[in-house]
Amino acid sequence: MVGKVSERVLLREGLERTDNGMKLTSWPEVAAINQKNYYTEYMKRDDQVLALRLQNEAQRDRLVQNARDRDRLLSKPANGELPLPVPDLAEDEGTATPSTGIDPSSIIVIHPGSQNLRIGFASDALPRTIPMVLATKFPQTESELHEALPRRQFEAKTQDQQYGEEWSKKYTKMCSDLKVEMRANKRKVLPNSKELVQTFNRRTEAEIIQKHNDPLEIEWTDVKTLEDPDSLASCFVGNEALRIPDDSDPKFKLWWPIRNGWWNEDEYSSEEHLYDDFETLLDKTLRQELGLTRNSEWQQYSCVFVIPDLYDKRYVEQILRSCMSWFEFSKVSFIQESMAATFGAGYTQACVVDVGAGKTSVTCVEDGLCIEDSRINLKYGGYDITETFVKMMLYDNFPYEDINLQRRYDFLLAEELKTKHCTMSQADISVQLYQFHVRAPNQPTRKYQFKTYDEVILAPMGVFEPSLFDNSAKLRGRRKLVDRSYNAYDVDMPDDPTSAAQLAILALVKPSINSSANAFSQSQGEVSTPSKEKSQPFNLSGRGDVGLNGTPMGSHAGSPAPEGSATPVPPPYVFGNGRDLANGGSPAPTGSRAAGTPVPGQASQSSQPPAGLFVDAAARRAERMASERDSVLPVAPLDIAILTSIQNAARGEDKKLRDFLGSIMVIGGGSKVPQFTVVLEEKLKQRRPDLTDKILVSRSARDMDEQVVVWKGASVFAKLPTNDSWITPIEFEMHGARTLHHKVLWAW
Repeated sequence: MVGKVSERVLLREGLERTDNGMKLTSWPEVAAINQKNYYTEYMKRDDQVLALRLQNEAQRDRLVQNARDRDRLLSKPANGELPLPVPDLAEDEGTATPSTGIDPSSIIVIHPGSQNLRIGFASDALPRTIPMVLATKFPQTESELHEALPRRQFEAKTQDQQYGEEWSKKYTKMCSDLKVEMRANKRKVLPNSKELVQTFNRRTEAEIIQKHNDPLEIEWTDVKTLEDPDSLASCFVGNEALRIPDDSDPKFKLWWPIRNGWWNEDEYSSEEHLYDDFETLLDKTLRQELGLTRNSEWQQYSCVFVIPDLYDKRYVEQILRSCMSWFEFSKVSFIQESMAATFGAGYTQACVVDVGAGKTSVTCVEDGLCIEDSRINLKYGGYDITETFVKMMLYDNFPYEDINLQRRYDFLLAEELKTKHCTMSQADISVQLYQFHVRAPNQPTRKYQFKTYDEVILAPMGVFEPSLFDNSAKLRGRRKLVDRSYNAYDVDMPDDPTSAAQLAILALVKPSINSSANAFSQSQGEVSTPSKEKSQPFNLSGRGDVGLNGTPMGSHAGSPAPEGSATPVPPPYVFGNGRDLANGGSPAPTGSRAAGTPVPGQASQSSQPPAGLFVDAAARRAERMASERDSVLPVAPLDIAILTSIQNAARGEDKKLRDFLGSIMVIGGGSKVPQFTVVLEEKLKQRRPDLTDKILVSRSARDMDEQVVVWKGASVFAKLPTNDSWITPIEFEMHGARTLHHKVLWAW
């Protein structure tokens, strides 16, 4: 170690100190951080988060105001006597509107479904229901712009050519299978029932009823009552739009902003037009249905908005932007559909099956929160049942051959026929004679008689055989206008919510999705807590190795080996550690790229890249996976979807599995077909014969209409005295859509 050097040596070396010891600047110097022990409180206290700080300040202001009110009452008695102090009632003991809550009549609850909009005040018993459609002036109507529905070849000579040989074979096979099943259930089946129906319908002619003899004449919308005929923005909404004559002058076109549960990008040419139509629809509804005709009144109301369980972030952000910028509500809160359904039915744990008009969602809810990996969103519903019912009747020589669901009066007629005649009860299946009236604008009423046989049950059974539906146009225009959401810190990484159960459904349609997902999970090297091993996955042995269309198909890569005499369907998604079946583990893949099922945390240590390496490649791979998921239409039999959702919710725990199987709640307008829950329960028991006594499918509690359960639950949620999910204009102004991260009740 070098000792102290003398000043003479420093002078000789030219290193003598010549300054006067004063600092070069008066700016305070920052000491270096001690690398051995340093600590920061940044974003670790509640008062550093704006949302929590505002919430605490509001609570403190409320306490101060209550104390002032109490002091004022004590100092000014009404009769000159000092009143006795009354302790505050507990919030759960009973005042209808506690002091800490909000007046329910000042909260607007909005639930946009896949076809109908339900809106009302939280204090209302039932919501107002209107179709989510607008009508604006346009050179052509929708029936002139689009091909007729159900899709068919009008020039074809035979029925098979007209509706497609593949569909005809499926329909014929379902008819024969129904006969076999009915005979097995000891029900009477006439051998020539189908021929009787077809012969009668072929010979039926329309009966003309003059206008003065029709007591149920429809009152059509007068297009001259449009508010501002010179404005292009003037429109009719809801039932008024559906009642506009197709031959009106000027012509009107119907616009549906939401189709199949997501933005209807196919029919719109710009993102602004799509958002503007949706906002106009809500605007008109607030004025016409709720009586809030002045914009200044809206600022005095709060809003609870119901969103899908498996939502697009861009959709929720746009809703928040509209509520704050267009409507200027005082507060906004969001709730998921299945969560609201359990609020409405009073359940704490349930598997919620919501069959809407254009989508069907399956989600398991536990303790008031949706289990993320159990969320499934299928793109079929009651409208597909209507279209398939009409298609089956046309195949059997339906007398009204020109029916077209693109025409407004035919669409309403088809919905009426489905509501009246469709059933899932085999006891009601026989040759029946019915009649209906075609009421078209500026035409005399036509009365038809027709016979039905098995069409009334086979159309609703399409939810267990979704290949029967017409799914050709449901993905058309997807992501054409509204791009997916990306991470704020990694702009190439998609961050829309995903679900293991939804991925399993997509893999059932397109098995290659599993291999790419498995490869991505290996390259990412995710670290997750391994779940409990499962002794046996769902043994869907009721149908053998069955594909989506009900026909036998070869097993895909990653399928387990056959066990016994029956080959089980490839389990859509299996949790576990991927051990061999011989060891009692789940039949999950062992990590190869050819294997099918992604298993969290399965990647070997050698396959994990170093931290910070290949980030761009991972982001590109994630974007490619998201694009691949968007290119697949999520369609699967309803019973398989329910079992897949419950499997991912239970994660191998037998008790939780039995609890969810025993609390399946069916809601939504598409499930109002008679005996829907009974048939669904039978199908599930066929899938899981080992748990027959545990499976229970029921409708919502308290005999509530299945269509309004979600809205009713959202209104109950709105009345909660303690609710931390309200978003105020101040928060939105400072943070924009980022405030959703701190405010929603689930992981954003």
